[in-house]
Amino acid sequence: MTDPATSLSVGLTQAEADARLAAEGFNELPKARRRSPLQIVFEVLREPMLALLLAGGAVYLLLGNREEALVLLGFACLSVGITVVQEARTERVLEALRDLTSPRALVIRDGTRKRIAGRDVVRGDVIVLAEGDRVPADAALIQAQDLSADESLLTGEAVPVRKVAGAATMSRPGGEDQPMVYSGSLIVRGTGLACVTATGAASEIGRIGTSLDQLKTETPHLQRQMRKLVIIFAAVGAAVSGTVVVLYGLLRGGWLDGVLAGIAVGMSMLPEEFPMVLAVFMAMGAWRISKVRVLTRRASAIETLGAASVLCTDKTGTLTENRMTIVELRLADGTAAKGGAALPEVFRELAAAGVMASAADPFDPMEKAFHALSTADLRDGETLPGAGRQLARSYSVSPQLLAMSQAWEADPGWQIAAKGAPEAVADLCRMDAATLAELTAQVDQMAGDGLRVLGVAEASHNGTLPDDPRDFQFRFLGLVGLADPLRASVPDAVAQCRSAGIRVIMITGDYPATAQTIAAEAGLQGDRVITGPDLALMTDAKLATAVRDVTIFARIMPEQKLRIVTALKSTGAVVAMTGDGVNDAPSLKAAHIGIAMGGRGTDVAREAASIVLLDDDFGSIVTTVRLGRRIYDNLRKAMSFILAVHIPIAGLALMPLLFGMPILFGPMHIAFLEMVIDPVCSLVFEAETEEDDAMRRKPRPPTEPLFSGPTIVWSLVQGALVLAVTATIFVLAPDFGLTTDQVRGMTFAALVFAIVALILVDRSRSSSILMAFTRPNRALAVVLPLVGAVLAVTLFWPPARDLFGFAALDPAHLAVPPLAGVTVLVALEVLKPIWHWAVRRDNGGREALPSGKGVTR
Repeated sequence: MTDPATSLSVGLTQAEADARLAAEGFNELPKARRRSPLQIVFEVLREPMLALLLAGGAVYLLLGNREEALVLLGFACLSVGITVVQEARTERVLEALRDLTSPRALVIRDGTRKRIAGRDVVRGDVIVLAEGDRVPADAALIQAQDLSADESLLTGEAVPVRKVAGAATMSRPGGEDQPMVYSGSLIVRGTGLACVTATGAASEIGRIGTSLDQLKTETPHLQRQMRKLVIIFAAVGAAVSGTVVVLYGLLRGGWLDGVLAGIAVGMSMLPEEFPMVLAVFMAMGAWRISKVRVLTRRASAIETLGAASVLCTDKTGTLTENRMTIVELRLADGTAAKGGAALPEVFRELAAAGVMASAADPFDPMEKAFHALSTADLRDGETLPGAGRQLARSYSVSPQLLAMSQAWEADPGWQIAAKGAPEAVADLCRMDAATLAELTAQVDQMAGDGLRVLGVAEASHNGTLPDDPRDFQFRFLGLVGLADPLRASVPDAVAQCRSAGIRVIMITGDYPATAQTIAAEAGLQGDRVITGPDLALMTDAKLATAVRDVTIFARIMPEQKLRIVTALKSTGAVVAMTGDGVNDAPSLKAAHIGIAMGGRGTDVAREAASIVLLDDDFGSIVTTVRLGRRIYDNLRKAMSFILAVHIPIAGLALMPLLFGMPILFGPMHIAFLEMVIDPVCSLVFEAETEEDDAMRRKPRPPTEPLFSGPTIVWSLVQGALVLAVTATIFVLAPDFGLTTDQVRGMTFAALVFAIVALILVDRSRSSSILMAFTRPNRALAVVLPLVGAVLAVTLFWPPARDLFGFAALDPAHLAVPPLAGVTVLVALEVLKPIWHWAVRRDNGGREALPSGKGVTR
């Protein structure tokens, strides 16, 4: 690239970037390698369930039962295989999520600005820097406007460093005196362009050896619950197993057989599926959410989504399309003209000042609209006043002055143009009360039409440029009305939130009348508006009272969002908050669910948030809430199933020891049942589509445990029913002339059929079984035939039948296990609506259990 000006505007071509990426590698620091399948195997070998399987196999070898030992070891290998596949799947999902969470970079390639993953930045790329961005690579500064960077990551100094562009060239960036910005530093003020000189390990941060892990890990509430449950079950299981071994050895004299019985009881009572299912559901849930262009950066966000009761959203770009067009211009005397037509001569000065108060190469949608006006609404050969001048200084928007001013070279002196909030521009123009009242009436009229209204002013100045734009003698030129259409999906999404018991609150920096018009179009309820100045005068107690029914906040500064979030939380609400700027980071962190904008959001906002919208669409937030409820519902179904199914397994393992009956199940039988339970929990329930009323019930309380009282009782009812049916078969079958091996085979098959019945019942808590049969679930369509095939092999193939200690059953006896499954299914289907009604009544009409009357695909 020999022509600096041309290179600066065009940047690298995509072909050049691809070639450098292939030659020099990704722009990332060395990181821990993904676990290999072999590493996962070694980690799995430390699991308690696998240890019990291996111990059982060793005891069988000591007893001389080589076939049983090999089968049990085979089950152990199958368990390892299932776990490795699930863990590897989770690793791949997490790796994909880490890629998504890498910092984003705005680069110029082929003359077009485009956002790419930070890891795809290459040496020679022209990067666009703005307030809130994290610098993706070491780069030589080419252009800078009031640019300051926080380099504390490298230097330890918290004071931002002001950056002034030197005589940079694109052909030889990074010279000895070339001003630089460094990878990992944060742009805290201003804008600029820079040419990348070093990436990855070659950057300053790479040489120091510092690693940034953008995907923060934490211990979610559900995981803490799960650890406690596993510890409790493990302690109880170990105590019972030890007791069984001692009693068996003392009462029956066979200590090795006692060890086998103890292992079988331990396996039946150890719900090792709990942590595995939680890990799979969280990873797969994050992956499913990412498929709708929403990135989940923290696992805790998934479990909180279903409890969200308030959703705070900004207007521009989230509720609206962020596609601004100028539709009206109004002079100071009230003369108006519509955009989109040939621009009358009297409006040229207003339009020109709007362009001069915008960035020369705009990225902001409003500034793009001013530039579009300067070309689209002129006749052939016409130009706006002020073309060809050089920018001397830019005065950015500040919390104290919501207006931007830019000083341009003129002959003589300087010409200054300003645009911003009408009241801020009125302040710059030192309007008297009467003129201000007249201006306010015009602004209200335009805002009432749903327009975003900006004031425009101009000034001339001789001498040194002051530090404060208020020192200029501005002359008010007029108002500009911009339209940003509402996204088509927003009204339906707002309606879904309302039916789901979620309040939607709009927080915007826009004019109150504009905010009210957009809110009405979106379907937001409420006429009262609280403005930023109003909020500043409120006490925390008064604000906490106001937020209970106010749905529109206008003219709000980013730092005021934190007070709104705090006030909402004080009322007991579970708050989700959207944001995109540096100043939004505190409110995003304070909210229960921080939602950053992936398109226009800053890296600081993305790092503070737990969820990132890759398309900045409000509809995506609602879709994410729906998916969050689905994930939590399905997780609860899986956990309830695990608890229910372990009750009959443990009961049938303990019954013979307690009542002096023949041993029914050994470790091999329990291992077979675990091969059924594991894929059902982690695959079948995870793949369940959401309930039809997922968005028609109130949010669950955030403190509600995964195993709530109703959930535990329902699991106990299911497990007790299955135990009663199978135990009845076990006790009564000998009276009909069946041998011990026949009784074992019949009871085992009945238990498998009953487990299948539990699967069908738990797929939906309140819909009919017919609906459950018609609900699509590919995993279930695969798992059930496999279970049936393996069960048939154990019952009908003599070698397998002998290994399991079964005996051939007569046709009449073969009808008993399916009948047992049907009995469980029918009984639970009868109990389900009664139980559902009782739970709703006990909870004041709010669902405590996942329920629905079907699904939506």
